[in-house]
Amino acid sequence: MLLSLQSSLLTDLSSINSKFSTNIYNLGDKFTYIENKMEDSTITVDAYEDVKDKHHWIKSKLVDLEDRSRCNNAKLRGSLTTLPEIAIDRIHRIAKPPHLAASVPRDVLMRVHFYHTKEKLLTEIPVSMCSEDCPLGSRRVMRRGIHRCCFECIQCPEGEISNETDKGSCQRCSEEEWPNDNNQCVPKPVEFLSYGNDPTPLTVSVISVLLFVKTSAIFCVFIVFRETPVVRANNKNLSFILLVSIMLSFLCVFLFLGRPGPISCMFRQTSFGIIFSVAVSSILAKTIMVYMAFKATKPGSFWRKYIGIKIPNCLVLLCSFIQVLISVIWLLTACPYPETNTDLYADKIIIQCNEGSMLAFSILLGYMGLLAAVSFFVAFLARNLPDNYNEAKYITFSMLVFCSVWIAFIPAYMSVTGKNTVLVEIFAIIASSLGIVGCIFIPKCYIILVRPDLNSKGKIVKKTKT
Repeated sequence: MLLSLQSSLLTDLSSINSKFSTNIYNLGDKFTYIENKMEDSTITVDAYEDVKDKHHWIKSKLVDLEDRSRCNNAKLRGSLTTLPEIAIDRIHRIAKPPHLAASVPRDVLMRVHFYHTKEKLLTEIPVSMCSEDCPLGSRRVMRRGIHRCCFECIQCPEGEISNETDKGSCQRCSEEEWPNDNNQCVPKPVEFLSYGNDPTPLTVSVISVLLFVKTSAIFCVFIVFRETPVVRANNKNLSFILLVSIMLSFLCVFLFLGRPGPISCMFRQTSFGIIFSVAVSSILAKTIMVYMAFKATKPGSFWRKYIGIKIPNCLVLLCSFIQVLISVIWLLTACPYPETNTDLYADKIIIQCNEGSMLAFSILLGYMGLLAAVSFFVAFLARNLPDNYNEAKYITFSMLVFCSVWIAFIPAYMSVTGKNTVLVEIFAIIASSLGIVGCIFIPKCYIILVRPDLNSKGKIVKKTKT
Protein backbone atom coordinates (compact mmCIF):
# COMPACT_ATOMS: atom_id res chain seq x y z
CA MET A 1 0.00 0.00 0.00
CA LEU A 2 2.80 2.39 0.77
CA LEU A 3 4.33 1.61 -2.58
CA SER A 4 1.11 2.56 -4.35
CA LEU A 5 0.91 5.88 -2.44
CA GLN A 6 4.50 6.72 -3.26
CA SER A 7 4.01 6.06 -6.93
CA SER A 8 0.89 8.33 -7.03
CA LEU A 9 2.78 11.17 -5.35
CA LEU A 10 5.66 10.90 -7.76
CA THR A 11 3.20 11.03 -10.65
CA ASP A 12 1.56 14.22 -9.29
CA LEU A 13 4.92 15.92 -8.66
CA SER A 14 6.11 15.20 -12.18
CA SER A 15 2.84 16.68 -13.57
CA ILE A 16 3.18 19.82 -11.49
CA ASN A 17 6.82 20.22 -12.50
CA SER A 18 6.02 20.03 -16.16
CA LYS A 19 3.22 22.65 -15.89
CA PHE A 20 5.47 25.02 -13.93
CA SER A 21 8.24 24.72 -16.52
CA THR A 22 5.72 25.52 -19.27
CA ASN A 23 4.51 28.69 -17.43
CA ILE A 24 8.08 29.89 -16.85
CA TYR A 25 8.80 29.55 -20.57
CA ASN A 26 5.66 31.53 -21.48
CA LEU A 27 6.58 34.34 -19.09
CA GLY A 28 9.98 34.65 -20.69
CA ASP A 29 8.36 35.09 -24.11
CA LYS A 30 6.06 37.81 -22.78
CA PHE A 31 8.94 39.74 -21.20
CA THR A 32 10.79 39.61 -24.50
CA TYR A 33 7.70 40.99 -26.31
CA ILE A 34 7.36 43.85 -23.81
CA GLU A 35 11.00 44.84 -24.16
CA ASN A 36 10.63 44.97 -27.92
CA LYS A 37 7.57 47.24 -27.63
CA MET A 38 9.38 49.61 -25.26
CA GLU A 39 12.23 50.01 -27.70
CA ASP A 40 9.74 50.81 -30.48
CA SER A 41 8.00 53.47 -28.29
CA THR A 42 11.31 55.20 -27.50
CA ILE A 43 12.07 55.45 -31.19
CA THR A 44 8.57 56.93 -31.84
CA VAL A 45 8.96 59.61 -29.09
CA ASP A 46 12.33 60.68 -30.47
CA ALA A 47 10.82 60.96 -33.93
CA TYR A 48 7.91 63.13 -32.56
CA GLU A 49 10.30 65.56 -30.90
CA ASP A 50 12.23 65.88 -34.14
CA VAL A 51 9.01 66.59 -36.03
CA LYS A 52 7.93 69.18 -33.40
CA ASP A 53 11.20 71.06 -33.61
CA LYS A 54 10.95 71.09 -37.39
CA HIS A 55 7.38 72.41 -37.13
CA HIS A 56 8.41 75.37 -34.91
CA TRP A 57 11.32 76.13 -37.23
CA ILE A 58 9.08 76.11 -40.29
CA LYS A 59 6.48 78.28 -38.51
CA SER A 60 9.06 80.90 -37.47
CA LYS A 61 10.36 80.95 -41.02
CA LEU A 62 6.85 81.55 -42.32
CA VAL A 63 6.30 84.44 -39.83
CA ASP A 64 9.65 85.92 -40.78
CA LEU A 65 8.86 85.69 -44.46
CA GLU A 66 5.43 87.21 -43.88
CA ASP A 67 6.91 90.11 -41.90
CA ARG A 68 9.51 90.75 -44.58
CA SER A 69 6.84 90.85 -47.26
CA ARG A 70 4.94 93.79 -45.62
CA CYS A 71 5.75 97.51 -45.39
CA ASN A 72 7.44 98.02 -42.04
CA ASN A 73 8.04 101.78 -42.18
CA ALA A 74 6.77 103.84 -39.22
CA LYS A 75 6.73 107.61 -38.58
CA LEU A 76 6.94 108.91 -35.01
CA ARG A 77 6.36 112.54 -34.01
CA GLY A 78 7.52 114.46 -30.99
CA SER A 79 10.48 114.11 -28.67
CA LEU A 80 10.61 110.48 -27.60
CA THR A 81 11.96 109.52 -24.22
CA THR A 82 11.54 105.75 -24.42
CA LEU A 83 11.19 103.11 -27.13
CA PRO A 84 10.40 99.43 -26.75
CA GLU A 85 13.21 96.95 -27.34
CA ILE A 86 12.73 96.32 -31.05
CA ALA A 87 14.80 95.32 -34.06
CA ILE A 88 15.27 98.36 -36.35
CA ASP A 89 16.74 98.14 -39.82
CA ARG A 90 17.26 101.92 -40.22
CA ILE A 91 16.09 105.18 -38.58
CA HIS A 92 16.47 108.91 -39.38
CA ARG A 93 14.71 112.28 -38.94
CA ILE A 94 12.87 113.91 -41.83
CA ALA A 95 12.47 117.54 -42.79
CA LYS A 96 10.05 119.68 -40.73
CA PRO A 97 7.12 121.50 -42.40
CA PRO A 98 7.66 125.29 -42.48
CA HIS A 99 4.41 126.14 -40.63
CA LEU A 100 5.56 124.42 -37.42
CA ALA A 101 7.35 126.35 -34.70
CA ALA A 102 11.09 126.04 -34.22
CA SER A 103 10.66 124.33 -30.85
CA VAL A 104 8.75 121.43 -32.38
CA PRO A 105 11.10 118.44 -32.97
CA ARG A 106 11.33 116.83 -36.39
CA ASP A 107 9.50 113.60 -37.12
CA VAL A 108 11.32 110.27 -36.95
CA LEU A 109 11.09 107.77 -39.85
CA MET A 110 12.22 104.21 -39.18
CA ARG A 111 12.07 100.79 -40.77
CA VAL A 112 11.52 98.02 -38.29
CA HIS A 113 12.64 94.48 -38.94
CA PHE A 114 9.37 92.74 -38.10
CA TYR A 115 5.84 93.77 -38.89
CA HIS A 116 4.56 92.89 -35.44
CA THR A 117 7.08 95.39 -34.07
CA LYS A 118 5.34 98.12 -36.03
CA GLU A 119 2.02 96.98 -34.59
CA LYS A 120 3.49 97.22 -31.13
CA LEU A 121 4.66 100.77 -31.79
CA LEU A 122 1.21 101.75 -33.00
CA THR A 123 -0.55 100.31 -29.93
CA GLU A 124 2.06 101.26 -27.32
CA ILE A 125 2.75 104.93 -28.11
CA PRO A 126 5.81 106.28 -26.31
CA VAL A 127 5.29 109.04 -23.74
CA SER A 128 5.61 112.59 -25.04
CA MET A 129 7.81 115.07 -23.21
CA CYS A 130 5.50 118.00 -24.05
CA SER A 131 2.43 117.30 -21.88
CA GLU A 132 1.15 114.90 -19.28
CA ASP A 133 -2.34 113.46 -19.23
CA CYS A 134 -4.99 115.92 -18.12
CA PRO A 135 -6.40 115.03 -14.68
CA LEU A 136 -10.07 114.64 -13.76
CA GLY A 137 -12.06 117.82 -14.05
CA SER A 138 -10.03 119.24 -16.94
CA ARG A 139 -9.85 118.93 -20.71
CA ARG A 140 -7.19 119.08 -23.42
CA VAL A 141 -6.69 122.20 -25.54
CA MET A 142 -4.32 122.08 -28.50
CA ARG A 143 -1.81 124.88 -28.91
CA ARG A 144 -1.83 126.77 -32.15
CA GLY A 145 1.21 125.92 -34.27
CA ILE A 146 2.25 123.09 -31.92
CA HIS A 147 2.00 119.38 -32.60
CA ARG A 148 -1.02 117.53 -31.22
CA CYS A 149 1.17 115.60 -28.80
CA CYS A 150 1.72 118.92 -27.02
CA PHE A 151 -1.41 120.38 -25.39
CA GLU A 152 -2.61 122.31 -22.37
CA CYS A 153 -4.99 121.20 -19.61
CA ILE A 154 -7.79 123.66 -18.81
CA GLN A 155 -10.18 123.34 -15.90
CA CYS A 156 -13.75 122.54 -16.90
CA PRO A 157 -16.16 125.51 -16.68
CA GLU A 158 -18.74 125.77 -13.90
CA GLY A 159 -21.46 123.19 -14.26
CA GLU A 160 -19.32 120.78 -16.33
CA ILE A 161 -17.31 117.68 -15.38
CA SER A 162 -14.66 115.43 -16.88
CA ASN A 163 -14.70 112.06 -15.14
CA GLU A 164 -11.93 110.57 -17.29
CA THR A 165 -8.30 111.58 -17.68
CA ASP A 166 -6.99 113.19 -20.86
CA LYS A 167 -10.43 114.00 -22.30
CA GLY A 168 -10.84 116.52 -25.08
CA SER A 169 -14.16 117.92 -23.84
CA CYS A 170 -16.18 118.37 -20.67
CA GLN A 171 -19.68 117.10 -20.01
CA ARG A 172 -22.32 119.57 -18.81
CA CYS A 173 -24.52 118.56 -15.88
CA SER A 174 -28.28 118.87 -16.20
CA GLU A 175 -30.14 121.92 -14.89
CA GLU A 176 -31.01 120.10 -11.65
CA GLU A 177 -27.43 118.88 -11.02
CA TRP A 178 -24.07 120.41 -10.11
CA PRO A 179 -20.51 119.00 -9.91
CA ASN A 180 -19.26 118.02 -6.46
CA ASP A 181 -15.69 117.72 -5.16
CA ASN A 182 -15.44 114.18 -6.55
CA ASN A 183 -16.14 115.44 -10.09
CA GLN A 184 -19.61 113.91 -10.23
CA CYS A 185 -22.96 115.45 -11.11
CA VAL A 186 -25.12 115.47 -7.98
CA PRO A 187 -28.54 117.09 -7.38
CA LYS A 188 -28.36 120.80 -6.56
CA PRO A 189 -29.33 121.85 -3.04
CA VAL A 190 -32.80 123.39 -2.78
CA GLU A 191 -33.17 126.76 -1.03
CA PHE A 192 -36.25 128.27 0.59
CA LEU A 193 -37.22 129.43 4.07
CA SER A 194 -37.09 125.96 5.58
CA TYR A 195 -37.70 125.33 9.26
CA GLY A 196 -35.26 122.42 9.30
CA ASN A 197 -32.16 123.94 7.69
CA ASP A 198 -32.36 127.61 8.63
CA PRO A 199 -32.94 129.21 12.06
CA THR A 200 -34.41 132.36 10.45
CA PRO A 201 -37.96 130.98 9.92
CA LEU A 202 -38.10 129.77 13.52
CA THR A 203 -36.95 133.18 14.78
CA VAL A 204 -39.51 134.99 12.64
CA SER A 205 -42.23 132.60 13.83
CA VAL A 206 -41.41 133.25 17.49
CA ILE A 207 -41.42 137.03 16.95
CA SER A 208 -44.75 136.88 15.10
CA VAL A 209 -46.37 134.76 17.81
CA LEU A 210 -45.11 137.05 20.57
CA LEU A 211 -46.42 140.15 18.80
CA PHE A 212 -49.73 138.38 18.16
CA VAL A 213 -50.03 137.59 21.86
CA LYS A 214 -49.13 141.16 22.75
CA THR A 215 -51.77 142.56 20.38
CA SER A 216 -54.31 140.06 21.71
CA ALA A 217 -53.59 141.28 25.25
CA ILE A 218 -54.19 144.88 24.13
CA PHE A 219 -57.42 143.77 22.46
CA CYS A 220 -58.55 142.13 25.73
CA VAL A 221 -57.73 145.31 27.64
CA PHE A 222 -59.85 147.34 25.24
CA ILE A 223 -62.71 144.84 25.56
CA VAL A 224 -62.63 145.02 29.36
CA PHE A 225 -62.41 148.85 29.45
CA ARG A 226 -64.60 149.45 26.40
CA GLU A 227 -66.91 151.84 28.31
CA THR A 228 -64.13 154.13 29.52
CA PRO A 229 -63.68 157.57 27.94
CA VAL A 230 -60.28 156.78 26.44
CA VAL A 231 -61.62 153.78 24.53
CA ARG A 232 -64.86 155.48 23.51
CA ALA A 233 -63.17 158.73 22.50
CA ASN A 234 -62.49 157.70 18.90
CA ASN A 235 -64.98 155.02 17.94
CA LYS A 236 -64.24 151.84 19.84
CA ASN A 237 -65.57 149.68 17.01
CA LEU A 238 -62.89 151.02 14.67
CA SER A 239 -60.28 150.32 17.34
CA PHE A 240 -61.46 146.71 17.57
CA ILE A 241 -61.37 146.31 13.79
CA LEU A 242 -57.88 147.79 13.69
CA LEU A 243 -56.61 145.50 16.46
CA VAL A 244 -58.05 142.39 14.79
CA SER A 245 -56.48 143.41 11.48
CA ILE A 246 -53.08 143.83 13.11
CA MET A 247 -53.41 140.44 14.81
CA LEU A 248 -54.17 138.83 11.45
CA SER A 249 -51.23 140.63 9.84
CA PHE A 250 -48.88 138.97 12.34
CA LEU A 251 -50.40 135.59 11.51
CA CYS A 252 -50.23 136.04 7.73
CA VAL A 253 -46.44 135.98 8.09
CA PHE A 254 -46.68 132.18 8.30
CA LEU A 255 -47.89 132.07 4.67
CA PHE A 256 -44.42 133.29 3.68
CA LEU A 257 -42.52 130.62 5.64
CA GLY A 258 -41.79 127.03 4.66
CA ARG A 259 -41.77 125.44 1.23
CA PRO A 260 -43.90 127.45 -1.22
CA GLY A 261 -47.03 125.60 -2.36
CA PRO A 262 -50.01 126.41 -4.58
CA ILE A 263 -52.20 127.55 -1.68
CA SER A 264 -49.57 129.66 0.10
CA CYS A 265 -48.45 131.32 -3.14
CA MET A 266 -52.05 132.08 -4.10
CA PHE A 267 -53.10 133.77 -0.85
CA ARG A 268 -50.03 135.24 0.82
CA GLN A 269 -49.85 138.51 -1.15
CA THR A 270 -53.59 139.03 -1.45
CA SER A 271 -54.24 138.20 2.22
CA PHE A 272 -51.70 140.66 3.55
CA GLY A 273 -52.91 143.31 1.07
CA ILE A 274 -56.55 142.96 2.18
CA ILE A 275 -55.64 142.85 5.88
CA PHE A 276 -53.54 146.01 5.66
CA SER A 277 -56.22 147.75 3.59
CA VAL A 278 -58.74 147.08 6.37
CA ALA A 279 -56.26 148.35 8.97
CA VAL A 280 -55.35 151.53 7.08
CA SER A 281 -59.01 152.13 6.20
CA SER A 282 -59.86 151.96 9.91
CA ILE A 283 -57.12 154.47 10.70
CA LEU A 284 -58.38 156.75 7.92
CA ALA A 285 -61.93 156.52 9.22
CA LYS A 286 -60.77 157.29 12.78
CA THR A 287 -58.84 160.32 11.56
CA ILE A 288 -61.73 161.66 9.48
CA MET A 289 -64.11 161.24 12.42
CA VAL A 290 -61.78 163.20 14.71
CA TYR A 291 -61.45 165.97 12.17
CA MET A 292 -65.21 166.10 11.46
CA ALA A 293 -66.12 166.06 15.18
CA PHE A 294 -64.17 169.18 16.00
CA LYS A 295 -64.99 170.99 12.80
CA ALA A 296 -68.69 170.43 13.52
CA THR A 297 -68.48 172.23 16.89
CA LYS A 298 -68.31 175.60 15.12
CA PRO A 299 -71.70 177.34 14.58
CA GLY A 300 -73.09 176.82 11.08
CA SER A 301 -70.42 174.21 10.21
CA PHE A 302 -70.76 172.24 6.98
CA TRP A 303 -69.66 169.04 8.76
CA ARG A 304 -72.52 169.10 11.33
CA LYS A 305 -75.00 167.29 9.05
CA TYR A 306 -72.61 164.35 8.48
CA ILE A 307 -72.05 163.54 12.14
CA GLY A 308 -75.07 161.29 12.42
CA ILE A 309 -74.26 159.25 9.33
CA LYS A 310 -72.20 156.13 9.88
CA ILE A 311 -69.39 157.29 7.67
CA PRO A 312 -66.64 155.17 9.35
CA ASN A 313 -68.26 151.82 8.61
CA CYS A 314 -69.06 152.75 5.04
CA LEU A 315 -65.52 154.08 4.50
CA VAL A 316 -63.92 150.89 5.83
CA LEU A 317 -66.19 148.70 3.71
CA LEU A 318 -65.63 150.74 0.57
CA CYS A 319 -61.83 150.94 0.84
CA SER A 320 -61.54 147.25 1.76
CA PHE A 321 -63.88 146.22 -1.06
CA ILE A 322 -61.66 147.94 -3.63
CA GLN A 323 -58.65 145.97 -2.41
CA VAL A 324 -60.68 142.74 -2.43
CA LEU A 325 -61.73 143.48 -6.02
CA ILE A 326 -58.10 144.03 -7.04
CA SER A 327 -57.11 140.72 -5.41
CA VAL A 328 -59.92 138.75 -7.07
CA ILE A 329 -59.06 140.13 -10.51
CA TRP A 330 -55.41 139.25 -9.88
CA LEU A 331 -56.23 135.66 -8.89
CA LEU A 332 -58.54 135.17 -11.86
CA THR A 333 -56.23 136.62 -14.53
CA ALA A 334 -52.70 135.78 -13.37
CA CYS A 335 -52.78 133.58 -10.28
CA PRO A 336 -49.43 133.22 -8.41
CA TYR A 337 -47.88 129.76 -8.44
CA PRO A 338 -44.74 128.01 -7.06
CA GLU A 339 -41.76 127.59 -9.37
CA THR A 340 -38.16 126.33 -9.30
CA ASN A 341 -35.62 128.93 -10.35
CA THR A 342 -32.41 127.34 -11.74
CA ASP A 343 -31.12 130.51 -13.44
CA LEU A 344 -30.66 132.75 -10.42
CA TYR A 345 -27.78 130.73 -8.90
CA ALA A 346 -25.58 128.24 -10.71
CA ASP A 347 -25.04 125.89 -7.77
CA LYS A 348 -28.49 125.75 -6.15
CA ILE A 349 -32.20 125.75 -6.95
CA ILE A 350 -34.49 128.43 -5.54
CA ILE A 351 -38.07 127.40 -4.83
CA GLN A 352 -40.12 130.57 -4.92
CA CYS A 353 -43.55 131.96 -5.70
CA ASN A 354 -44.05 133.49 -9.12
CA GLU A 355 -46.37 136.43 -8.56
CA GLY A 356 -48.00 135.84 -11.94
CA SER A 357 -48.35 139.55 -12.67
CA MET A 358 -46.00 142.19 -11.26
CA LEU A 359 -48.48 144.81 -12.45
CA ALA A 360 -51.19 143.39 -10.20
CA PHE A 361 -48.74 143.19 -7.27
CA SER A 362 -47.73 146.82 -7.88
CA ILE A 363 -51.37 147.94 -8.01
CA LEU A 364 -52.05 146.14 -4.70
CA LEU A 365 -49.12 147.86 -3.00
CA GLY A 366 -49.91 151.17 -4.68
CA TYR A 367 -53.50 151.20 -3.44
CA MET A 368 -52.35 150.36 0.08
CA GLY A 369 -49.81 153.20 -0.14
CA LEU A 370 -52.51 155.58 -1.36
CA LEU A 371 -54.67 154.82 1.68
CA ALA A 372 -51.69 155.34 3.98
CA ALA A 373 -50.80 158.66 2.32
CA VAL A 374 -54.35 159.97 2.64
CA SER A 375 -54.48 158.89 6.29
CA PHE A 376 -51.17 160.63 6.96
CA PHE A 377 -52.36 163.82 5.27
CA VAL A 378 -55.67 163.96 7.16
CA ALA A 379 -53.96 163.16 10.47
CA PHE A 380 -51.44 165.91 9.82
CA LEU A 381 -54.26 168.43 9.31
CA ALA A 382 -55.88 167.35 12.61
CA ARG A 383 -52.70 167.37 14.66
CA ASN A 384 -53.54 170.60 16.58
CA LEU A 385 -56.93 169.44 17.87
CA PRO A 386 -57.35 168.92 21.68
CA ASP A 387 -55.15 166.09 22.90
CA ASN A 388 -57.55 164.05 24.98
CA TYR A 389 -60.05 163.50 22.21
CA ASN A 390 -57.37 163.54 19.58
CA GLU A 391 -55.54 160.55 18.16
CA ALA A 392 -54.29 162.56 15.18
CA LYS A 393 -50.76 162.99 16.51
CA TYR A 394 -50.42 159.29 17.23
CA ILE A 395 -51.93 158.41 13.87
CA THR A 396 -49.52 160.83 12.19
CA PHE A 397 -46.55 159.07 13.78
CA SER A 398 -47.94 155.62 12.98
CA MET A 399 -48.56 156.51 9.32
CA LEU A 400 -45.11 158.08 9.15
CA VAL A 401 -43.60 154.78 10.32
CA PHE A 402 -45.89 152.81 8.00
CA CYS A 403 -45.02 154.86 4.91
CA SER A 404 -41.30 154.88 5.73
CA VAL A 405 -41.22 151.11 6.01
CA TRP A 406 -43.02 150.46 2.73
CA ILE A 407 -41.12 153.15 0.83
CA ALA A 408 -37.86 151.49 1.95
CA PHE A 409 -39.35 148.11 1.06
CA ILE A 410 -39.53 148.83 -2.68
CA PRO A 411 -35.77 149.29 -3.40
CA ALA A 412 -34.86 146.59 -0.89
CA TYR A 413 -37.27 144.12 -2.52
CA MET A 414 -35.87 144.87 -5.99
CA SER A 415 -32.22 144.58 -4.95
CA VAL A 416 -32.25 141.19 -3.20
CA THR A 417 -32.77 137.73 -4.65
CA GLY A 418 -33.87 134.28 -3.56
CA LYS A 419 -35.29 133.76 -0.11
CA ASN A 420 -34.08 137.22 0.93
CA THR A 421 -36.98 138.81 -0.98
CA VAL A 422 -39.39 136.94 1.29
CA LEU A 423 -37.47 138.04 4.38
CA VAL A 424 -37.64 141.69 3.28
CA GLU A 425 -41.42 141.50 2.85
CA ILE A 426 -41.84 139.75 6.22
CA PHE A 427 -39.79 142.48 7.89
CA ALA A 428 -41.96 145.17 6.27
CA ILE A 429 -45.18 143.48 7.46
CA ILE A 430 -43.95 143.06 11.05
CA ALA A 431 -42.36 146.53 11.29
CA SER A 432 -45.37 148.40 9.90
CA SER A 433 -47.82 146.47 12.12
CA LEU A 434 -45.65 147.03 15.17
CA GLY A 435 -45.46 150.76 14.35
CA ILE A 436 -49.25 151.04 14.33
CA VAL A 437 -49.58 149.18 17.64
CA GLY A 438 -46.82 151.16 19.31
CA CYS A 439 -47.93 154.59 18.18
CA ILE A 440 -51.72 154.28 18.59
CA PHE A 441 -52.50 151.71 21.27
CA ILE A 442 -49.55 151.70 23.69
CA PRO A 443 -50.26 155.29 24.90
CA LYS A 444 -53.92 154.36 25.52
CA CYS A 445 -52.90 151.21 27.42
CA TYR A 446 -50.59 153.35 29.53
CA ILE A 447 -53.50 155.59 30.53
CA ILE A 448 -55.84 152.66 31.15
CA LEU A 449 -53.46 150.52 33.21
CA VAL A 450 -50.92 152.94 34.72
CA ARG A 451 -52.76 156.28 34.94
CA PRO A 452 -56.43 155.44 35.50
CA ASP A 453 -56.90 158.91 37.02
CA LEU A 454 -56.63 160.38 33.51
CA ASN A 455 -59.26 157.99 32.17
CA SER A 456 -62.27 160.06 33.17
CA LYS A 457 -64.65 162.36 31.37
CA GLY A 458 -63.92 165.22 33.75
CA LYS A 459 -60.22 165.17 32.98
CA ILE A 460 -60.95 165.00 29.27
CA VAL A 461 -63.41 167.92 29.33
CA LYS A 462 -61.08 169.96 31.50
CA LYS A 463 -58.18 169.36 29.13
CA THR A 464 -60.38 170.22 26.15
CA LYS A 465 -61.45 173.56 27.62
CA THR A 466 -57.90 174.56 28.44
